[in-house]
Amino acid sequence: MAARAVTGTRTGVAAVSRRTLALGALAALATAGSTPAYASGRHRREMRGVWLATVAGRDWPSRPGLPPEEQRAELVAHLDRAVADRLNTVIFQVRPTADALWPSPYEPWSEYLTGTQGRDPGWDPLGTAVREAHARGLELHAWFNPYRIANHTDPGRLTPDHPARLHPEWVVPYGGKLYYNPGLPEVRRFVRVAMLDAVAKYPVDAVHFDDYFYPYPVAGQTFDDDAAYDAYGGGFEDRAAWRRDNIDRLVREVGAGIRRVRPGTRFGISPFGVWRNAATDPHGSDTRAGVQTYDDLYADTRKWVREHWIDYIVPQIYWNIGFSAADYAKLLDWWAAEAAGTRTRLYVGEALYKAGAAGQPPAWQDPAELSRHLTLADEYPQVRGHVFFAAQDLARDPLGAMARVVADHYRRPASPPR
Repeated sequence: MAARAVTGTRTGVAAVSRRTLALGALAALATAGSTPAYASGRHRREMRGVWLATVAGRDWPSRPGLPPEEQRAELVAHLDRAVADRLNTVIFQVRPTADALWPSPYEPWSEYLTGTQGRDPGWDPLGTAVREAHARGLELHAWFNPYRIANHTDPGRLTPDHPARLHPEWVVPYGGKLYYNPGLPEVRRFVRVAMLDAVAKYPVDAVHFDDYFYPYPVAGQTFDDDAAYDAYGGGFEDRAAWRRDNIDRLVREVGAGIRRVRPGTRFGISPFGVWRNAATDPHGSDTRAGVQTYDDLYADTRKWVREHWIDYIVPQIYWNIGFSAADYAKLLDWWAAEAAGTRTRLYVGEALYKAGAAGQPPAWQDPAELSRHLTLADEYPQVRGHVFFAAQDLARDPLGAMARVVADHYRRPASPPR
């Protein structure tokens, strides 16, 4: 989920007058030390979310192999912290690497629970998370990674009955990891069925994908999908168009499956914050990002919004206001314009993890930077809330950036958008 490299800069061209007014208001706010007017009054309906990552134990559990009661207590503590900060949604990673945090008939128990893939942890983390979240008035969005199999390249480390071992023809090693091949219809069918098993069993409020579709580019390496392209890519102008169609199909098919299995459950995606740079495409953002989702991950996120294939989008705008290569303010303006007039809700992914972190630019050493993001976003009616990465940083809050957000913007509870 961490933001990828960006390089260079471009002259700002989007909504200059509006941005100037908004930044002027921010300057006045910082000078006066006052609170945004909207923070003081009415009950709001907006997304206030946090990601709870389980891959490699990023946020939870604190270490694999804890007794069930300790894992459960840690999980509940994250939910309680969300409530204390007046959030209303937890996005819980339940399929980090082609595995499961629920008793799945299709994939093994996650190694991040016990330290051994396939070992029963003795309890049901997803079932517990749904039940305990709802008891606290929180929504629980089930977060799946569709194609990542393992953070290594040794199939022998997978369980003997792992689908990736039973179907080695589905697997592509790349960048030190194993992936399912998105170009194979049987892979797309399998991952959809495996994920929808959780939707059928639990009253999750939404299904959630992050930014991983085709893997991020690795210099000097090639994602070897030649055989699949030879078999299925004949009707496309090039391999890139075929790959984008593969991801489009996944998005459409998962959305249709959710509606069939549990009507009313939403479908949301949190992509890397840059669809395309304006230098690449006149419809793109005024950025110079080193990664573009359309070209590098083969994810046409702009199309998904405009076609309403998803119910909400949470672009990871993980940069500070004024960052030359990818300015938060410019990307906010671009995404708001793209969401305008569509039925896809726009929430903003916020880099809480950068606040106070070593090596981050000076803006991220200021505890008010994150609060300024929310103040600026309030200028856009298309922005219906924010999601913070991630739960561990919410709990620690070393710089007090989240405490500042709560004081400035979350004085009163808010209901999730519908």
